[in-house]
Amino acid sequence: MKERELRRSCKRELRALDIQPPLQVDVLCQQLGERRGRPIRLVSHPMPVPGPFGAWIATASTDYILYQQETTASHQRHIILHEVGHILADHQSDGIDDAALWNGAVPDLSAGSVKRLLRRTSYDEEHEHQAELVATIILEWASVLDRVAPRRAATPSLRRVQTALGDRQGWL
Repeated sequence: MKERELRRSCKRELRALDIQPPLQVDVLCQQLGERRGRPIRLVSHPMPVPGPFGAWIATASTDYILYQQETTASHQRHIILHEVGHILADHQSDGIDDAALWNGAVPDLSAGSVKRLLRRTSYDEEHEHQAELVATIILEWASVLDRVAPRRAATPSLRRVQTALGDRQGWL
């Protein structure tokens, strides 16, 4: 997928999720999971260094995003959004079975339940570029919207007025 197409696709998905500023990554993951019909569970884990900072594990019923516990909150946010990029781009695993990584992080999963495992070191550069671009798109827009967008009104009637009279902002 070309960069321009990926940007359009990503923004379309984010508009559909109705994500409002300020960006809350856990809310984005919750809404994305609801839209896809499979929850996304965020798991903080002390991942080995050197190694991947994040991983996406898809089971039959749940998506797990593992992210490095031993880093800053902003880096964790970026790692999670990178893995969300893999989900949005519907990347497929290369079949690597890294039981040690996910057994330590998500011990309640059996080896047979994991359909795919994506992590930064196990797929080609195009997949990496796409996932990183999705994370960048989300963070770029969030940084702008978090500063310029008025807070969303609490009541539905005020939100309708705000929408009708306000500037169009969001995932343009």
